[in-house]
Amino acid sequence: MAFLAVPGPFDFALTTERFRAFGVDRVNLWHEGGLHRVVDGREVRIEAAEGGVDVEPLDADTEPVVRRLLGLPFDLDGFYTWAAEDDVLAGIVPRLAGFRPPLTPDPFEMLVGAIAAQQVSLFSATAIRNRLIERFGVRSGAAWAFPTRERLAAAGEDELVALGFSRRKSEYVVGLARSPLDLEPLASLPDDEVRAQIVALRGLGDWTAEWFLARHLARPHAWPAGDLALRKAVAPLDVEQAGIRFHPQENLSAHYLLLSHRVP
Repeated sequence: MAFLAVPGPFDFALTTERFRAFGVDRVNLWHEGGLHRVVDGREVRIEAAEGGVDVEPLDADTEPVVRRLLGLPFDLDGFYTWAAEDDVLAGIVPRLAGFRPPLTPDPFEMLVGAIAAQQVSLFSATAIRNRLIERFGVRSGAAWAFPTRERLAAAGEDELVALGFSRRKSEYVVGLARSPLDLEPLASLPDDEVRAQIVALRGLGDWTAEWFLARHLARPHAWPAGDLALRKAVAPLDVEQAGIRFHPQENLSAHYLLLSHRVP
């Protein structure tokens, strides 16, 4: 295995907690003490190591994916300095030091996962997403590759309904897959333009757009105010007021607040 350094502090267990919290994740699979993901047809394994992680295989194709899975685009040092001055975060952040929110490497995967999670528990969403992966994805070793956009564009809505998607969500997923929107260039656009292009698609609203900004693009000001779990995490503050309070570190604040409720 090859070593990849991760700036400290870094807690591998906290960073990968999300991939275990809501059941088995077929795409980001926790298996025998390590994280597995398929990259370009190859299964990649990531294990904790002193000062970073050990990765097999680690090369020009897999490293960018690993970096995103481990939340390396985030500036934790700047966040920690800022959070120390906030009464709420100052009591949370030190306990969770080293947590890097994982990012979904692929934009299509991120949006389909968000559709699956609309108005259901994350346990239910994970189970439905897993059935989609097993039906339309490709297995490589222990993990599965998420279904390609082309494969889901060719799927019938009835096939998704049979997997547990509602009729409406099946329409959203197939409609997204067949839409002309090129998702990759969204990374180069400012936040408001990303939001506008996402919500222009049927079935994708503000909640989905904010999580896309937060968990795919790592944008610092993303604040999914419509998220029920986040509303509970910031109580008794009003969620809109909390978004103002946590500016300019809305994204990392949201992730740390949410994790603090899952890891008391």
